[in-house]
Amino acid sequence: MFRGDPQHTGIYDAPGVPQKPELKWKFQARRAVVSPPAVVNGVVYVGSNDHNLYAIDAASGALRWKFRTGGRVASSPAVANGVIYFGSYDGYLYAIDLSGKEKWKFQTNGERRYAGKHLHGAEPAAEMMPDPFDVYLSSPNVVDGTVYFGSGDGNVYALNASNGNQEWKFQTDDVIHSSPAVANDVLYVGSWDTYFYALETATGKEKWRFRTGDDPKIHNQIGIQSSPLIANGTVYFGCRDSNLYALDARSGEKKRVFNNKGSWVIGSPVLKDGRLYFATSDSGLFHAVDAATGTEIYNLKFLWPLFSSPAIAGKTLYVGSEEGKLLAVDLRAQQLAWSFQTDGSKANGATYTKPDGKPNYEAAFTGDGFYDTMVIGVERMQSVGMVLSSPVVVGDSVYFGSTDGNIYALK
Repeated sequence: MFRGDPQHTGIYDAPGVPQKPELKWKFQARRAVVSPPAVVNGVVYVGSNDHNLYAIDAASGALRWKFRTGGRVASSPAVANGVIYFGSYDGYLYAIDLSGKEKWKFQTNGERRYAGKHLHGAEPAAEMMPDPFDVYLSSPNVVDGTVYFGSGDGNVYALNASNGNQEWKFQTDDVIHSSPAVANDVLYVGSWDTYFYALETATGKEKWRFRTGDDPKIHNQIGIQSSPLIANGTVYFGCRDSNLYALDARSGEKKRVFNNKGSWVIGSPVLKDGRLYFATSDSGLFHAVDAATGTEIYNLKFLWPLFSSPAIAGKTLYVGSEEGKLLAVDLRAQQLAWSFQTDGSKANGATYTKPDGKPNYEAAFTGDGFYDTMVIGVERMQSVGMVLSSPVVVGDSVYFGSTDGNIYALK
């Protein structure tokens, strides 16, 4: 499942690819791939904006089968007891077997993206605008026979994993595209209504909630797009209010907060050997922080935004960049070990990159601040083959998707 386990640790028991890799294979979908893959028993399961979930042979990259939905598949699939669970923008949560045959599907009240008036300062100011940076769907979490997931209708759902019957739902006041994490019979998830929630897994009853920042004018510094990590009695999550939060998992009391001076934290953090690692958006920074004190140990500046959630295997951390690259950080040397460039980056990267290596937003966002031109600009920037998909490490290989439509396997 997303980040490898119900607590979303992002730690993989694998040697990974510590040295500069070679391309094992690539598989071309028809549209962008932002879905983080799930790799189980030699098969890569991954969704695409072309409305399909793909099953790809992990060794060869050959297509085994595909399953078509009525919308973009932007959630990570979860695989449990021979069943694949995933969400689609058509408003359904699907359960299919390992041959690609549908077992059941559950209809929510409908998917939508987060929306706000005068979004990011765009005109016309009085118009409600869906956020083009709300690119993910909530990925399901399967624990003890129950499937948990969030929805654009504002609900957290708990379904019977065998038949799709609803066990309970919990209503928040806005979109939920954060993926719920589960530990000790408690579910943790963030909503775009500014609140982070802790719910009883058995009943959906609220245990506590924690409020993050608000931005009622342009709706830029608001919303929990990041998915939580649970470790050592603490729940960590990022927020578009530019903070990374550490809360007591039992009480919801704030332990620490790391402010990123206006830069969103979209990806989930990862914790290993007492160090918390996370990345930021506009500032393009990768942070290593002492988990006990919140003191920064070091940071690496990568110039382009980082939306992907990092994964660790051994002493190497992998994270995707909007530059159209997968980055591998040597955690011992505290420096970049290698990077892999996507096809989209090779084809279009120069057009949207300045001589100093920073994003050339002026080339993409050529309009007058009107909402439509912002959407066009986002599409242009995605042509560089952004790695928004979170990488998965299995054995000596790492798997991830790109907005160029490719799923890549490196070894």
